[in-house]
Amino acid sequence: MNLDTQFKIKNNPLYIRYLRENSNWYKILNREPNSFKTFEEEVKANYKLRPADRLSQALDYIEMFETIMSTLK
Repeated sequence: MNLDTQFKIKNNPLYIRYLRENSNWYKILNREPNSFKTFEEEVKANYKLRPADRLSQALDYIEMFETIMSTLK
């Protein structure tokens, strides 16, 4: 694994956590350092950090708030 990739991983605790949970990525990143983008996308998808996931979560909170308000009426 090249130094740039190692620094990126060490500076982000989510990357470290994901690598510990999915150790097969060690082998992939060692053999193909160019696959770091794919690794980042998979981490974001797994921990729901994509903008679409955040929007969905916000809509869920709004819906929950509306439900609570309607039951209080």
